[in-house]
Amino acid sequence: MPRLFFGLELPAEIKARLLKVRSPVTGARWQSAEQLHITLLFLGKVSAEGLEAVAISAREIDSESFPLEVAGVGCFGQPESPKNLWAGVQPAAPVAALHQTLGRRLENLGFVAERRVFRPHITLARFKRHPGSVEPLLVEYGDHGFGQFQVTEFVLFESKPGPAGSVYSVVDRFSLRNAG
Repeated sequence: MPRLFFGLELPAEIKARLLKVRSPVTGARWQSAEQLHITLLFLGKVSAEGLEAVAISAREIDSESFPLEVAGVGCFGQPESPKNLWAGVQPAAPVAALHQTLGRRLENLGFVAERRVFRPHITLARFKRHPGSVEPLLVEYGDHGFGQFQVTEFVLFESKPGPAGSVYSVVDRFSLRNAG
């Protein structure tokens, strides 16, 4: 059974700017351009029947497209010992609203949503044991703007573990209604 999640794709020019944040930090496993995205909702392993129900439910979502800015860099964990390094998105409200809508619809199909607070972000690096400090990166990129784009769709991805991290492939795309 495939491991699936909903997310937002990023334009190539924003990915290119995000990749410039890379620097030598002990324990960092940097994400490749193909791995950069915004996770909306992780589903886990889904059967063929479940996949069909998920796609039908997602297709029925009637949300407007919205502008999004990728700006700032932060970390989960302490800067001296981070768990992951991320780029922020703003405004967070439309991303959070789409996350909540998907979560409610999929709970009706029997999926259990994560209970931790949803914080929209783009993971730039993950850290294993004994990570180095990301403090210099937070100082340099804390308020840095990486670009803006219009979110016109959300995507259902399959995630396959690989030696260089997970490999993501698009399973389906779901359009958002034009704003205005």
